[in-house]
Amino acid sequence: MLQQPFTFMLNQATASIEGHTPLVRRLSSLRGQFLDQAAYTAALAQDDPVLYQVYAVDRPDVVGELSSGLTILHPGRVGEEYYMTKGHFHAVLETGEVYYCLGGQGRMVMETPEGDWHVAEMTPGAVVYVPPRWAHRSVNVSDREDLIFFWVYPAHAGHNYGAIERQGFRKLVVARNGAPVVIDNPRWLPPAERHEH
Repeated sequence: MLQQPFTFMLNQATASIEGHTPLVRRLSSLRGQFLDQAAYTAALAQDDPVLYQVYAVDRPDVVGELSSGLTILHPGRVGEEYYMTKGHFHAVLETGEVYYCLGGQGRMVMETPEGDWHVAEMTPGAVVYVPPRWAHRSVNVSDREDLIFFWVYPAHAGHNYGAIERQGFRKLVVARNGAPVVIDNPRWLPPAERHEH
């Protein structure tokens, strides 16, 4: 059956996609991802705040279709580490993705299974291209405003959160002297030293 063209409204004033209900990720959704686990446990004991919302315009997961959507990542920190998205590889590893920053200040942390890494700045108007084979995670480095971005990727690509959930990303973005700094993640192991099943 032939697919029909359609239009959806991305409302920048309300940071939403009209007619769509967002997926909500709370602090509890990122258990084990923040380096300072004592700070994480203490924060979670106080509250389980919303870290980000994702408005997805889902399409059939077949080759040729494109999924797209809007993410709103709120400001905040756990210890020194800024609020971030879960981050993922694509289930179809050889898949790229495009991010377009609409508002806020952030970083896109990326890495390959082999351990290469890159951190890109996200500011309004910046388009970040994530090549095939690169895991990616967004980080809000503002203390005051949301990081808002539009994204699009092949609908059949899926998501693989498992590798990231096990040890996080190779690099972390933390606040030092009032500014974001990229540091090594002490939990991260080179591929040769991992014991994955």
